[in-house]
Amino acid sequence: MVLVTTAGGLGLAPGSLPWSQQLVTLLGTGLVVSAASTLNNYLERDTDALMNRTRRRPLAAGRLSPQLALFFGLFLAALAIPALTFLVHPLPGLLAFIAFVSYVWLYTPMKRMSTDALLVGAVPGAMPPLIGWTAVTGRIDLAGLALFSLMFVWQLPHFLAIAIYCGDDYARGGHKVHPVVRGIASTKRWAVIWSVAQLAVSLLLVALGVAGLLYGAVATLAGGVYLAYAVYGLRRHDADKAWSRRLMMGSVYYLCAIFLSLAVDSWL
Repeated sequence: MVLVTTAGGLGLAPGSLPWSQQLVTLLGTGLVVSAASTLNNYLERDTDALMNRTRRRPLAAGRLSPQLALFFGLFLAALAIPALTFLVHPLPGLLAFIAFVSYVWLYTPMKRMSTDALLVGAVPGAMPPLIGWTAVTGRIDLAGLALFSLMFVWQLPHFLAIAIYCGDDYARGGHKVHPVVRGIASTKRWAVIWSVAQLAVSLLLVALGVAGLLYGAVATLAGGVYLAYAVYGLRRHDADKAWSRRLMMGSVYYLCAIFLSLAVDSWL
């Protein structure tokens, strides 16, 4: 999905970029995300072992040496960020560095301290399309920020749904996620609020001329259906797990529909 959203930024940005630099942008972004994920596994290997959803990860299960993982993660970052900086453009390299640092050294430890980690973690998660956009344009503009905002807001109801579905696991791991700290009812209300924001932000791409009517129709329909199901969850108190799992999966289908319609719209 990271590569798909990075490619979306590359394809939608005005201008052109040689295929070699497009390939470096995709590979570099993928490697930065891999580096951040590796170091996240390294830093959370003890708490991962406490949770059902993560206890089979290589470090948590003891199948891989922590020192090897640490070296591997740092090596990937040391390879990817300079490649983006010197082979593509300094700006996507800087954005990749910010995403890497904020994910590993801010978001990862913050998960055990505050529910606001959700907002911090959404920043690096929203970087890939902006990295793709700036690789072509060499600048940050409103259209690029709209792509960033779309990915930023999408993550919020998506993760709130995961937090409800895996709430018991997160509690065992000591993570301060919203349902553990503030309850499921509050989490559902925030899922609705962010679903409204998701629908509004998705239409910014039409207002800014990045996408056309086909995308606008798909974004309105998909965002409306997603919002309706989020609202439906407010009335359900007997099947929170089933509802949250469907909302989580629905967010993945929503994102696929959004970026597929962006691609088709740009070809028409």
